[in-house]
Amino acid sequence: MQKTIREIAQYLSGKVQGDEHVVIRGISGIKEACEGDITFVANAKYFPLIEVTKASAIIAPSVLSAVGKNLIIVDNPSLAFAKIVSYVLGEQEHCVKGIHPTAVIAPDAKIGKNVHIGAYAVIENKAVIGDETIIYSGCFIGHETVIGQKCLLYPNVVIRERVSIGCKVIIHSGTVIGADGFGFANVEGVHYKIPQVGTVVVEDDVEIGANVTVDRARFDKTFIGQGTKIDNLVQIAHNVIIGRHCIIVAQAGISGSVEIKDGAILAGQSGIAGHLTIGEGAVVAAQAGVTKSVPAKTFVSGYPAKPHEKAKKVNAALQRLPEYVKTIQELKQKIILLEKKVSS
Repeated sequence: MQKTIREIAQYLSGKVQGDEHVVIRGISGIKEACEGDITFVANAKYFPLIEVTKASAIIAPSVLSAVGKNLIIVDNPSLAFAKIVSYVLGEQEHCVKGIHPTAVIAPDAKIGKNVHIGAYAVIENKAVIGDETIIYSGCFIGHETVIGQKCLLYPNVVIRERVSIGCKVIIHSGTVIGADGFGFANVEGVHYKIPQVGTVVVEDDVEIGANVTVDRARFDKTFIGQGTKIDNLVQIAHNVIIGRHCIIVAQAGISGSVEIKDGAILAGQSGIAGHLTIGEGAVVAAQAGVTKSVPAKTFVSGYPAKPHEKAKKVNAALQRLPEYVKTIQELKQKIILLEKKVSS
């Protein structure tokens, strides 16, 4: 598919600087782009790459102009670039068409219109699959689980019994939703399993990465709010409540009964202790260990997690610890010498 810069700019409601008649045939990153590609730049640290990129057009913010390149000026280059992927390349084609003859579907399961189910997928009793949902091969849908319209489940996703998934939810391979929460009672050194009889509720427009685990609640529900995006290899324990439009980055671990308010961000490998609250719009930095609740609009880092500016000062002091030790040793020697002089 070919589009001119002018056509793309019109689609994005952007302003062209340069030759609007140049034809775009592909999309690429700014470093990898070739002639005929369109790319974007949003972060100022990549602005120098504009001079060397081979891209035929660059989606850019308004702070850039007159750089000798074909630009499409928009308010949000990252969002604009995401929009044109399907516009230039066309909608992604999925290989699953219809219901494969090897799929195992319970007689009382309800399958909506235009649903596609791949080879060896299993749909158990009283499960409900919404219209236009795509389920790739090897997926398992437990009994009485409900999946909404236009969802996409990649191969080998497991959604256990009595789970509720909203509409337009994307779940990547290897993810398990609704496994038992990690609950045991210790009696005289023996760990007895506590039944986990709750469920998981995932609202609309959520995306869950590969090999994520979302445990069912002990009672009531584990909950993921509308528009939240979860990266690969994230652990979400029982009875966790995640609000709307949160970002949970790879290898984050969220202990049981944590509440994460709307718009919060957990960066990679961050860990949240149980029964805490992460406030609305709060940011937890990579590898932070949160042991106390975090107020709204707060940026915390380090272990134990503390306000980021304070954490930087603590870290700077730690980096100078060898110098401090040397100074202390020198001061001790001076004190010894002074004590000898005083005593003599």
